[in-house]
Amino acid sequence: MIRTTHLEITEKDQWVRRDRSHAGFEVRECVVKQPRFNRFLYEYIGQDWKWIARLAWSGDRWREYAAADNLRTFVAYQQGSLVGYYELQQQGESVEIRIFGLTGEFIGHGHGGPLLDHAVESAFAWGARRVWVHTCTDDHPRALDNYLKSGFAVFKVEEK
Repeated sequence: MIRTTHLEITEKDQWVRRDRSHAGFEVRECVVKQPRFNRFLYEYIGQDWKWIARLAWSGDRWREYAAADNLRTFVAYQQGSLVGYYELQQQGESVEIRIFGLTGEFIGHGHGGPLLDHAVESAFAWGARRVWVHTCTDDHPRALDNYLKSGFAVFKVEEK
């Protein structure tokens, strides 16, 4: 059985910033849309977490998805090495953190909080009145805790 937890931040005051500085840590937006890069990130980071839903997508489907005006992709680096990435998808006044993940080499080294801070800050800067995300039992065991520590509140739980 897979449990999916949906969480949200509905006011900036609810957000708990946990940013800690790491020398050489930076997050950059992929301003030029590159669907093959989105696919690479999804496969590379998702391979440990059973991210399989998009693996069957055609090249056209990836292009349609990644080139959409309501999607932004951000990539984190530590001294030039890939740390992780996230995607934001605007949905009216809400912004979903559509994808959020770290590479195996950087899990457990304190990068999840700063990357999540960046995602929430970017979502609000994009005009979000609500930022939401979902995680499931196939994700990293500390994923849910990471969202809760940042001030996200659970609004729905599903079991399948």
